[in-house]
Amino acid sequence: MTLFELRPGAPKQAPKRKGRGHGSGNGKTAGKGHKGQNARAGGGVRPGFEGGQMPFFRRIPKRGFNNVFRKVYTEVNLSDLERFENGTEVTAELLKEAGIISKINDGIVVLGNGNLTKKLTVKAARFTKTASEKIEALGGKAEVM
Repeated sequence: MTLFELRPGAPKQAPKRKGRGHGSGNGKTAGKGHKGQNARAGGGVRPGFEGGQMPFFRRIPKRGFNNVFRKVYTEVNLSDLERFENGTEVTAELLKEAGIISKINDGIVVLGNGNLTKKLTVKAARFTKTASEKIEALGGKAEVM
């Protein structure tokens, strides 16, 4: 960018000054209308309030047990690891950079689906029994993080 390419920035709009006379267009009731709950100081309703109607979160059925402490693992198959070179150390960050996974969540779990032909060091939160057996059969390592 050079000096002659500079242009002025977008103009900054001043905030609306409410309740400063009817000539301002926002005087008297300050845009709140006449009386009513929302015209009062501290007025308005809480989030989710539907005017006394049974609220949505109470209308929908609740079923089962929702464990707030559950772990959500991102699953990766052995066949997905085939694209890496021999001797590569495969981590969650490397899988994300390679586009194999989009989100790491609470960790990676390596599943035993597919075949692996390369010696890799795989670091993950969990491994299935077949996955760790297949990795170690080729001389690689399955490291639990």
